[in-house]
Amino acid sequence: MEIEEFGYKQELKRGLTLRDLVVYGMIFMIPIAPFGVYGYVNQEAPGMVPLAYIIGMVAMVFTALSYGAMARAFPIAGSVYSYAQRGLTPHVGFLAGWLMLLDYLLIPPLLYVYAAMALNHLYPEVPKVGFILAFLVSATFVNLRGITFTARMNILFLLAQLVVLGIFLFYAWNALHGGTGHGQLTLAPLYSPENFHFGMLMQGVSIAVLSFLGFDAISTLAEEVKGDPGRSVGRAALITLVVMGAIFVVQTWIATDLAAGMGFKSADTAFYEIAELAAGSWLATVTGVATALAWGVAVAITSQAAVSRLLFGMARDGKLPKVLAKVHPKHNTPHISIYLVALLSLLICYLFINSVDTLTSLVNFGALSGFMLLHITVINFYWRRQKSGQVVRHLICPSIGFVIVCAIMYNMGVDAQKLGAIWVVAGLIYLFLLNRLGSGAALPDPLKQ
Repeated sequence: MEIEEFGYKQELKRGLTLRDLVVYGMIFMIPIAPFGVYGYVNQEAPGMVPLAYIIGMVAMVFTALSYGAMARAFPIAGSVYSYAQRGLTPHVGFLAGWLMLLDYLLIPPLLYVYAAMALNHLYPEVPKVGFILAFLVSATFVNLRGITFTARMNILFLLAQLVVLGIFLFYAWNALHGGTGHGQLTLAPLYSPENFHFGMLMQGVSIAVLSFLGFDAISTLAEEVKGDPGRSVGRAALITLVVMGAIFVVQTWIATDLAAGMGFKSADTAFYEIAELAAGSWLATVTGVATALAWGVAVAITSQAAVSRLLFGMARDGKLPKVLAKVHPKHNTPHISIYLVALLSLLICYLFINSVDTLTSLVNFGALSGFMLLHITVINFYWRRQKSGQVVRHLICPSIGFVIVCAIMYNMGVDAQKLGAIWVVAGLIYLFLLNRLGSGAALPDPLKQ
């Protein structure tokens, strides 16, 4: 199915393969993501961090299946926004896009702040704002050069992260079997009866799930994929999720057994303390710097690419100012959207540089609420409208995914729920004003013709 059938012109360059999409998703999800949030997950699920990641992965597998289903029907940019717009109603589609904007717009500044904090701890003479500016400028430059250039950079960043992860696993494994912690790999990190509490575990899952956000961003690049974009996007999302889930579980399992009986100075430094236990202060420094660069450079590049495509898709439909849909004549990138993301990121960093917890909660709220609408869209489009008759794929799987995401949302902090509700109300007011102005008319849908 060609993009012209949906009422659009092919403006973005098609240069991505299945491998590029998988690499993009892995970079966005950060192979060493647990380095930075291990301590926070462990606070809620003490000694069972791997279990929190397993539950998070299962929840996201069902979401990946829903992404794959909708990508096959609508292989266009815009992610959940485009799917809900055509699979439910244009108004719900706008709300889905509005919710995902909360996720995608806040991820780059969240990454910049986390990375700046990590490096400022190692190099206090350099102000946080200096690191933030360096990360922001580099990410913007790479994205302006085009998606093919971004894909090449992604491969280098991914290899670097995997090397650091391999170093940690090597030394941690040797230290564990040398008698440190439990002295061997045990089942305690998967289930510890004395520490198990379902409510607290789900709070830990709500933090761990932040590490999985990113596989969904693959769908924003649908218009830049060679061959069959619908099939490639679905496969890439599922492959990325399973591979990264396994990587997260392995590293946290070894780290948890190694740290058995250990007290941490703070949640911020928990993983780096485990790294120091494994091989000394040099490994703690290596893992800390690698985390900062992965979050502040590698993932910032991919996240900026994702949100600029979401802005592009919504602006093209008249839901946002049309100028955001302009494409660079040479690099075939939505350059105005990329510049806007950079400016907004700088502003958000300034406002929330000392409130990282609030930023994290808002990112999770935006993503998870968008996932809920995605599951509903699959059921409505395939099961109700198209009458596909595929009970497992188009009814049971999205229903299970919806219930699991709801459970994670329910156990999220109250502050995040309140701030998220405010964002939803703001979106509804904006939608009302759009309708009053007569903007954003429905676009052609080939499946209805």
